[in-house]
Amino acid sequence: MSDAIVRPAGPELRVATIGVYGFDAVSFLHRLKSANVRRLLDVRQRRGVRGPDYAWANSRRLQAALFDAEIGYEHRPELAPTTELRHLQYAEDNRLGVGKRSRQKLASEYIRRYTDEILDPADLTAIFSGLPQDGVAALLCVECSPEACHRSLIAQRLSALHGVVIDHLRPLRG
Repeated sequence: MSDAIVRPAGPELRVATIGVYGFDAVSFLHRLKSANVRRLLDVRQRRGVRGPDYAWANSRRLQAALFDAEIGYEHRPELAPTTELRHLQYAEDNRLGVGKRSRQKLASEYIRRYTDEILDPADLTAIFSGLPQDGVAALLCVECSPEACHRSLIAQRLSALHGVVIDHLRPLRG
């Protein structure tokens, strides 16, 4: 029996992913609006970002800006990697000599454990059922590159289970 649920025929359901790095507050909100994002699903464990350049992405400030932009917000901590998993990825980053902000891919052990420990037990059908009919939901974390972030694993699973179309929103380069 499939985990997929049937929704009435209509437009394709879309899920976007977006990171904080590479954006400022204005360009971030503009990118969400231009992609017709109606709800932001925050999949971070810690909803803060270090440094003054990204203070706008700290939870309270971000939620206030989203409210003003008429974009809904949900924190989905059950999809966030644990501290232990984050440290596993940091160790691999250190081994490869890359920083969190320049990482281009996830460690294979991180992917395996995140999938086993977080993604497999998660109720993605509930998330799918709550996707907006008249717009897009976006999965939020911090990394610029979706391939370097667990949000891409969530998006891939939603696509595989429910056929949603995935759009990775990246900063526009001038």
